[in-house]
Amino acid sequence: MDIQRFWRDALDLWGTLDQHPLLHAALGLAVLLLVSLLIGRLARFLVLHAGRLLGRQPALRWLDDLRHNKVFHRLAQTTPSLVVQFGLKLVPELSNTTQHFLGNIALAVTLLFMTRALSCLLDALLDIYARTEHARTRSIKGYMQLAKMMLWIFAAIVIVATLIDRSPLLLLSGLGAMSAVLLLVYKDTLLSFVASVQLTSNDMLHVGDWIEMPQAGADGDVVDITLHTVKVQNFDKTIVSIPTWRLMSESFRNYRGMQQSGGRRIKRSLFIDAAGVRFLTPEEERRLGQVNLLGDYLTQKRQELHQWNEALGPTAELAANRRKLTNIGTFRAFALAYLKNHPNVHANMTCMVRQMQTTAEGVPLEIYCFTTTTAWAEYERIQGDIFDYLLAVLPEFGLSLYQQPSGNDMRAGLAARSQAQAQHLEVERA
Repeated sequence: MDIQRFWRDALDLWGTLDQHPLLHAALGLAVLLLVSLLIGRLARFLVLHAGRLLGRQPALRWLDDLRHNKVFHRLAQTTPSLVVQFGLKLVPELSNTTQHFLGNIALAVTLLFMTRALSCLLDALLDIYARTEHARTRSIKGYMQLAKMMLWIFAAIVIVATLIDRSPLLLLSGLGAMSAVLLLVYKDTLLSFVASVQLTSNDMLHVGDWIEMPQAGADGDVVDITLHTVKVQNFDKTIVSIPTWRLMSESFRNYRGMQQSGGRRIKRSLFIDAAGVRFLTPEEERRLGQVNLLGDYLTQKRQELHQWNEALGPTAELAANRRKLTNIGTFRAFALAYLKNHPNVHANMTCMVRQMQTTAEGVPLEIYCFTTTTAWAEYERIQGDIFDYLLAVLPEFGLSLYQQPSGNDMRAGLAARSQAQAQHLEVERA
């Protein structure tokens, strides 16, 4: 019976509120707000729990991405404002003006949380795309950022129009007069968007590419491509952020082609001392003929030179008319044979040893070939081994590298000169 008495007292108290319409409306709004919060909590629990259960199925693993990016959480947050929006009609003693004003606020809050949910959905779609094979070659992060920016601009216009109870078209017409200002403010964004579209459509840049852009201080791997910037991690582990539009207005080098080809180029010269270039003596020809890599070359070259010299007739007696083997030419043939027989030099790519124009530093012999690997450390090891051997074998051909005189050379020369002068003086005294 106490419950019946309590219920009758509550009805009597509620009836007395008819004499105080403002208090009646305030209590109604408080009850509506409390109910909306409780329903929002319940909706959040149900939505998140259902998403967690469905995400355990292998075919619906994409729901985990939506849950981790709080898509369901943002959707559940729209429930209280929806309940308030449609429950205002049940609040007693509430004027039409107040009901309309509060309804616009509730609608604006609903639009805000819906926009946040769509923004989180775009982030979830980006995570889902990042696990596909296409993500390794084409990045859509810039497009997603642009879509989010356009979404928030459109949502801001609609929310403001809802709060001031005006048509969104009215605000859009006012923005037309501000187009020049907007273009000035978002100039870099527009330039970066166009550059991002061109980079992606022309397949010029991928995440993971090794690029070199000296004017921006970049020499490393691309780690991120966004709407405004491209992040490059240099080999010293520093990060360089390059505006996207600079990659279209300025030049940069992409080493992706080298990495995909499977071979990395070696292009380095040996500067031979010109003073050591001469003809080979018969003894040197016999000795070098025992080198495995030179046997076929020397046999063929001797036959060619013998036929040439015999065709000269009596004039072949003059040394200037005869053709003879040179030590630098024989070394060039040896170096080429060495490269072609090297297991770490790519056999299907260009391989040559060419003599460049003579300079003040000597006669350059350029080694031009490709390794069978593109890994940096392995490439440097192979290149070092090749040049170590070629430098060490130069004296076998009577050749030496050009080297500018050092301090030790000067001291040795001056000491030898002093010793010679002293000996000359002793001879004169004797």
